[in-house]
Amino acid sequence: MRRWVKISVAAAVVLGMGGYVTQPYVQEWALIRNACGGGLPQDTVKQLTPEDSLLESAESRTMEGLGTYTCEVTLAGGEADGHRFVRVTAYTRRDDQDREFMSVFRENGFNRQSPLPEALPGFVDAYGDVRVVVPCPGLTADSDGRKRKLLVNVHLGESTLTGVPGAAHRMAVALTGMASDELGCGAEPLKAPEREVPLPDPSDDPEKVPLAEAAGTPCEWVTEVGLPADEGWRVSVEANSASPSGRCDLSSAEDSEDTQEPSRLVSAFWYGDWSNRLTADENHGVPRSMTATAQCQGEAANYALSGTESIPGVDAAAEQRMLKLFAQDEVRRRNCTGLRFHF
Repeated sequence: MRRWVKISVAAAVVLGMGGYVTQPYVQEWALIRNACGGGLPQDTVKQLTPEDSLLESAESRTMEGLGTYTCEVTLAGGEADGHRFVRVTAYTRRDDQDREFMSVFRENGFNRQSPLPEALPGFVDAYGDVRVVVPCPGLTADSDGRKRKLLVNVHLGESTLTGVPGAAHRMAVALTGMASDELGCGAEPLKAPEREVPLPDPSDDPEKVPLAEAAGTPCEWVTEVGLPADEGWRVSVEANSASPSGRCDLSSAEDSEDTQEPSRLVSAFWYGDWSNRLTADENHGVPRSMTATAQCQGEAANYALSGTESIPGVDAAAEQRMLKLFAQDEVRRRNCTGLRFHF
């Protein structure tokens, strides 16, 4: 490996050692203080740890020259013995970030996601991982002159108690700050949400509310679309005002006497140059129809609308109007410029 790549590895394996430190709770206390750069909040760790289990080991790896940091913590005891407690990976290089986003947003990018509360700058992906993106004022611009960012992925293990309200979000906030310090990002510390909610379960159906209740959310534009009132349209708000991606998932009411699936309309936004591929025709590279593009903070922003065929009361002109309402609302919220539509 090239000499300019500084690598530091820290590992702690504390169970099974002799003498004084064989006391499990003393060992765990020492591990929490030192694991992941000291970024594990002790009270939150206890809330997330399964019954009859303790933290067993932690290993972290920093590669400053490659802009990569990882830390993994495992459990011991009880039914969670040997299971992963948490794994965090963080990247400051664009290539790594693009790869991560490509693994989450496949094909046209309309993948399921859940918003983080109180405008935390991220989302929960379809696999249940927390993804956070923050600016890096402590790093110089990349080779293309773009301001550097930090992408943090927090994966909580299958036995970790993510249903404890607020705990998973506090862990993600703490680990984002730790990763920023480790990689010299210099990001402003995030504030843990005051509203304590459990981490969303990707297997659960998202909450849907009447369109009028989307007022004051990033899906507020749906209150103006004029969809047929007798179809009982509702919306799932899968976005917040700071996320690099988000969706508004609209669906008509289900009819127990109707064998057809409910009609659906989904809008999605993606911020960052990585998202250009999501709205490009795979054969010709030109923007697909029913998409829009803009510039936000020196990078691309992309918007798209998709729906089921033959929606009652919704023709092509109505769908184009919806895309305009959606993209214009986003551009206004994020202070973007140069909005262009592709129909």
